Amino acid sequence: MIKNKSYFECNSCGYESTKWLGKCPNCDTWDSFIEVNNAISKKISTSKKYDKKAIKLEDVEFEDIERISTLDEEFDLVLGGGVVPSSLSLIGGSPGVGKSTLLLKVAGNLSKQGYKTLYVSGEESLSQIKLRSNRLKTNNDNIYLLSEIILEKILAEVNNNEFSFLMIDSIQTIYSEAFNGSPGSVSQVREVTFALMRLAKNKNITIFIIGHITKEGSIAGPRVLEHMVDTVLYFDGNIKRDLRILRGFKNRFGSTNEIAIFQMSEDGLVSAKNLTNSFYNKEKKSGSSLCVVIEGSRSMIVEVQALVCESSLGNPKRSSNGFDNSRLTMLLALLEKKMGLSFHKYDVFINVAGGIKINEPSADLAIIASLLSSLKDRELSKDIVFIGEVSLTGDVRDVFNIDLRIKEIKSAGFKKVILSRKTEEKGMKYYEVSKIEQIMKWME
Repeated sequence: MIKNKSYFECNSCGYESTKWLGKCPNCDTWDSFIEVNNAISKKISTSKKYDKKAIKLEDVEFEDIERISTLDEEFDLVLGGGVVPSSLSLIGGSPGVGKSTLLLKVAGNLSKQGYKTLYVSGEESLSQIKLRSNRLKTNNDNIYLLSEIILEKILAEVNNNEFSFLMIDSIQTIYSEAFNGSPGSVSQVREVTFALMRLAKNKNITIFIIGHITKEGSIAGPRVLEHMVDTVLYFDGNIKRDLRILRGFKNRFGSTNEIAIFQMSEDGLVSAKNLTNSFYNKEKKSGSSLCVVIEGSRSMIVEVQALVCESSLGNPKRSSNGFDNSRLTMLLALLEKKMGLSFHKYDVFINVAGGIKINEPSADLAIIASLLSSLKDRELSKDIVFIGEVSLTGDVRDVFNIDLRIKEIKSAGFKKVILSRKTEEKGMKYYEVSKIEQIMKWME
């Protein structure tokens, strides 16, 4: 027996209630509840016979994953080596960062290899997409455009043609006529994504979808959206700068530690694998030092900047961009305890150049060097790179992948390294430090 059930759902977070509420008790959003009608069955039958049966794990045959190259080394890297057929990938990012440009470029590269690709846009007209395509030079007989926001019409177009790839721009603009709610609502985003997931698996179509992000930096819509897709990628970068970083936050077919670096140019987003020197400069300035960080299989030299100035407030400021603020507070307390420096009288600001976010402790030594350099107003040599983790006891400890970091330093033309122990790599000058007090002696 089927009966209709009506409930109310928060359009912001997906919270469900049996009655309308003025304010959502979950996310505190006002006037966000919409009524949703849904047909539910009274009971679920378990007496029917089904064809599929459970099999032993040891009897399952292993299948090698054949990946498809997008002809973009950076994009293939963050995907784990290429696109997996029948996968569903989500790309998020702030407005204007280059999501549509990247997706259209990928569609053009795939169509050049003979793959029939459908690019669906719910935000732009066909002439607007054509204008961008001319600029990106992605015109090809195998790429098709569709300006549509109704899910059923998109599915009909896919079923009537043999497409290998489907691009959706964006998921928040698509809605299904079978469900209540406006485009972008929690229920619509959930149901549309579920329909696309079934399409990818049943029709053997690889799908990319673009998702808008909220002011908190997360993809708009229910959290189940990220759980349903196979891959989640986030675009980082300031739209006022030309460098963009694509990070993997979920990947069922590979590692999530890789990043892709792009540069926004007149021809759109281009791979910037050789522009890692954009994250630092070799000018001698006080409050600036260099360190090496590892992102997946890639090592990069980045510049750490510090500004220490006298505070006019009783509670001095502690601010960091690209570095953990709580770890900065710990390092400042350590410097006060071990070296007797009065950082409680100063405002402290830390910035990692190039938009890189440091998520490992290997930059501790460089942070301390920058702080001391700014406090004493003494320039550090740009020929020196700092590598080391600092403990609460003031010891400088080893970091992982030290050989990979040294090779990156050597290939970039640097000759001096300050670290906790020497390595076997030749052609470099090493300065060993075991305590943070030695940094001050070295600077003197």
